Amino acid sequence: MTLMKHLLGAAATLALTAGAALAEPAIIFDLGGKFDKSFNEAAFNGAEKWAKETGGTYKELEMQSEAQREQALRSLAEDGANPIIMTGFAFGDVLNTVAPDFPDTKFGIIDMVVEQPNVKSVVFTEDQGSYLVGMMAGLASKTNTVGFIGGMDIPLIRRFGCGYAQGVKAVKPDATVILNMTGTTPAAWNDPVKGAELAKAQKSQGADVIYAAAGGTGVGVLQTAADEGILSIGVDSNQNYMHPGKVLTSMLKRVDNAVYEAFKEGEELKPGINVMDLKAGGVDYAMDDNNAALVTPEMKAAVDAAAEKIKSGELVVHDYMSDNSCPAGSF
Repeated sequence: MTLMKHLLGAAATLALTAGAALAEPAIIFDLGGKFDKSFNEAAFNGAEKWAKETGGTYKELEMQSEAQREQALRSLAEDGANPIIMTGFAFGDVLNTVAPDFPDTKFGIIDMVVEQPNVKSVVFTEDQGSYLVGMMAGLASKTNTVGFIGGMDIPLIRRFGCGYAQGVKAVKPDATVILNMTGTTPAAWNDPVKGAELAKAQKSQGADVIYAAAGGTGVGVLQTAADEGILSIGVDSNQNYMHPGKVLTSMLKRVDNAVYEAFKEGEELKPGINVMDLKAGGVDYAMDDNNAALVTPEMKAAVDAAAEKIKSGELVVHDYMSDNSCPAGSF
C-alpha cells in the first residue's frame, strides 16, 4: 500500500507539473539582452522576484534580431505560455497581428499601447521621473551645462529628454542642456562605445552631469563620465552601484513591478491600459549609500517638494509625446 501511495503521489505530482507547465508565464526581452543593467534587467528582476516568491517557473527569450519578433511570440503562444509579457515598444505591430490568433492567451506589453481584448498595455510617465533627476542635475552642475544621451531616436526617448530639460531649467533657467541620440535603429540600445564617445564630446562642451537613457549604451556613458571626473545619471534600474560616488542618481522606471504584477495575475491578466506614473510609484529617483554624499539635504528637499506637486497635479510636466514639442528647448 505504501508503495502504491508513493506511485500514485508521484503520478499526481507529474500530472500537476505538466498542467502547470502549459500555463507557465513567459517574458521576451528586447534587443540589448536581459543583463543590460537597465530596462531589460529591470524586467528580468521582476520575473525573478515572482519566481522566488511563488516557486514558479517561467519561459524566457532574448531577442537577437528584429526578424525574430513574430516567430518568438507565436512560438511561446503555441507552447501554451500564458501570460506572455514583452519589453519594448517595438513589439507593438507584431503583437497587434499575433494577439487575435490566440484569443485565449493573455499578453502584456511594456512601453506601447496595443488595443486588443487580450492585451494589457503598461506605459510609464518617464517625463515625470526625468523632471526630478533633471532638477538634481541642475542643482549639482557647476558649469551650468548638462547633457542627455538617448538611445534610439524615437518620441519615447525624447520624452525622457524633454522631462529632464524641464527639470534642469526649473532650478537653473539659464542652463544649457546638450542632447544627443545614439542612433536611429535598435542597435542604438547596445552600443557602449558610441555612448562613451558621446559622453566625451558632451564633456568637451562643458557638461559636468550627463543623463543616459539608452539601455546598454548607457553603460559606456556612465563609465566614461566616471573616468572623466564628471557625474552621470542612470536610468530604469538603480545604477548608482556601478560607479559609487560618481552616479548622481538614477531615474527609476519600475519595469520590475510591471512584470511582477503581470506574472502574479497570471492567466487572469486584466486587459487594458495601465499608466504607471509618479503617484502610482511607476517612476522615481534613486537614493542609497552609493550617492548619499552627492545629494545635499537641500537638493533632496527641493526634488521631493516638486515630486509632491507633480503627484497632486499642482505641477504638470509637459509630455513630449503629446505634441512632439518641448517648452524647455529643441528636443
